[in-house]
Amino acid sequence: MLTVVPTPIGNLGDFTPRAKEAIEAADFVLAEDTRTTGSLLRLNGLEARLRAFHAHNEHKVVDGVVADLVAGASACLCSDAGTPAISDPGFLLVRACIEAGVEVQCLPGATAFVPALVVSGLPCERFVYEGFLPHKKGRQTRLKALAAETRTTVLYESPHRIVKLLGELIEHCGPDRRASVSRELSKKFEETRRDTVEALHAHFEAHPPKGEFVVVVAGAEG
Repeated sequence: MLTVVPTPIGNLGDFTPRAKEAIEAADFVLAEDTRTTGSLLRLNGLEARLRAFHAHNEHKVVDGVVADLVAGASACLCSDAGTPAISDPGFLLVRACIEAGVEVQCLPGATAFVPALVVSGLPCERFVYEGFLPHKKGRQTRLKALAAETRTTVLYESPHRIVKLLGELIEHCGPDRRASVSRELSKKFEETRRDTVEALHAHFEAHPPKGEFVVVVAGAEG
């Protein structure tokens, strides 16, 4: 069996008892970064056989992992923060396990976009999760589609590109489109700012941004 295990996005208190139980019971743990996951496990008094499983090696190792699971082993999959397969490695392994008849379960737990969406004040009964936009090829096409989207849209962005993204939203969605920008979710300096994209752009130009960002954009009217 494969168990997908969410890990804290900042606050270590968000590591759940079920996550600890699953890792204790697993034969091995697949980790996006064995150092990061190893530190988290040690802080929680856990020991586990760690195997690297990340964007650069997942195509090479997925068959071997599935073979071990088919043979009867159990494993947990962890990313550095949040829920695996949500803008992190995991989809390929889950699909391969399902195709091979391996049971897959995903524990509920930490992920960045849900709290950011809820506190945005924007409609969240229907929304589109876009994750990280492509840096180059296809970016303009995605931005044009986003501008016409009537549902609330959720984006991830790095501190180095947040000002650029907000500038692009001004260009494609208009300066008055409402948005919410959350950073450092679950951490001591958690912050959410809600305003027009133009006002948010001006703020982060004047205040160099830190931390990972979740941007929630209001849908187009009509």
